[in-house]
Amino acid sequence: QVQLVESGGGLVQAGGSLRLSCVPSERIFSFNAMAWYRQAPGKQRELVAARTWDGTTTYADSMKGRFTISRDNAKNTLYLQMTNLKPDDTAVYSCAARRSLQTEYAYWGQGTQVTVSS
Repeated sequence: QVQLVESGGGLVQAGGSLRLSCVPSERIFSFNAMAWYRQAPGKQRELVAARTWDGTTTYADSMKGRFTISRDNAKNTLYLQMTNLKPDDTAVYSCAARRSLQTEYAYWGQGTQVTVSS
């Protein structure tokens, strides 16, 4: 059973920054793609950013220029650097992963809470 463990969430003021981390229980190379999703209270889960095995990245429009997804192979960790945070960014952020033959993200972390105060 693959496990993804997120960390780095917390309370930050608007305009501040946070860096989220996601550590999988297997080698990060075993996944074809990894992503960050978020879900705010009363809203549907939405994609924040994704990174495929070849380094291609995708961002939701509202996160472009503010969030950066990256991977550290030596630390076996996926990151989400978030800058210029806004109150609307308040949500539970979850890490997800899929393998090469999977069309959807099959593995999910428990999530980490990010709260941005105005």
